[in-house]
Parts: sequence; structure tokens; C-alpha cells
Amino acid sequence: MPSDERLAVALLARAYHGRVATSMRALPFLAFARHIVADGRLLLRLPGNCGYHRACAGGVVAYGADNLGSAAPGEGLWSAQVVGRCAAYEPTAEELRRFGPAPSTVDGEPYEPVFLSVEPQFGTVHTTDGALDRHFEHVP
Repeated sequence: MPSDERLAVALLARAYHGRVATSMRALPFLAFARHIVADGRLLLRLPGNCGYHRACAGGVVAYGADNLGSAAPGEGLWSAQVVGRCAAYEPTAEELRRFGPAPSTVDGEPYEPVFLSVEPQFGTVHTTDGALDRHFEHVP
């Protein structure tokens, strides 16, 4: 079984969207983001018009995703989270392609993407029914 951090990153690679958590003006908040995994780190695309990226870049954030809304009946559930340093990021053309099309609007305003990179420092994973134990038994 891989380490919690590696398993968390592997699971996050199976999802398209998640939630970034940090604090703004001393209050905690969650923001939705599109993500991809590249070279063991998470690359996030957030709507710039919300301004959340300003609270994330340069700090430590938590990022998580799960299959709670997409698991088939009887399929094991998983939830994964990583915590790490977050920085502004300029994606390559290939990374932009992997992100796929962006929404046209967010909260009625034109969508202007902002990109961040999260370097995982540690991760946590929670699962039900041991389904992931069987799936990842071949991963070092």
C-alpha cells in the first residue's frame, strides 16, 4: 500500500473537482476548484473573480476530493486530502489541455481562470469496505 500522501494524490487524480481550504480575514473557507495531478503535485484552476487565490497563494492549504456523489451502489467510498504549500502557477500548454474547457461564467461574471500549484506535504485517506486496499495492492 502506498504512503498516505501518495495514495491521496493517486485518488485525487481520479477526480476532476475538489475543494481548497484556507482562511481569509481570519475565517476559514472552502472554494471549489478543477484540478489535475502533474509530477506528484496538484495544479488547481479557480475562478479569479472570487479572489480566493489571493488567500491561497503563498500559504499552506488543504485540498480534498471524494467519490461520495459518484460511487455506484456497493462501491467503496473514499475521501482524500493533502496539505501543502500553495503558489501561483503558469500551466504549460499540455496542462491547459488536461484541464479541459473552463466554464463561461461564475456567479454571472465571465470566468477568468487563475492557476495554483500545491506541493503535498502530507495526506490523509479514508475509505469504506477495503475496496482501495485491493485496488492499490500492486502500488509501491
